[in-house]
Amino acid sequence: QVQLEESGGGSVQAGGSLRLSCVASGSFFSCMAWFRQAPGKEPEGVATIGRDGATEYADSMKGRFTISRDNAKNILYLQMNSLNPGDSAMYYCAVPKLCTGLGRSGYYHRGQGTQVTVSS
Repeated sequence: QVQLEESGGGSVQAGGSLRLSCVASGSFFSCMAWFRQAPGKEPEGVATIGRDGATEYADSMKGRFTISRDNAKNILYLQMNSLNPGDSAMYYCAVPKLCTGLGRSGYYHRGQGTQVTVSS
């Protein structure tokens, strides 16, 4: 059974940084992703990474966020810099159905999420 457990969320001021981690147990899939969801909004794909390290980012995250993975430890990371209040959301680690399209095809598995709150 696949389990995804996120950590690293918290409250920061605008301009700050956070590093999210996701430990995968059961299996570490060839394609992994982060998405986020703010209250009252639709889920939004953040970034995707393949086993070979190929990445895809949402336009608003390019240059600020970095997705990476440690295949030996089954850990997925999301380094978030230059955070702004618009980045406040619950962030989820997930296994996307396709490794392109930033999760628009949906997800097979996801974690419980970790909350990120950015104050101005």
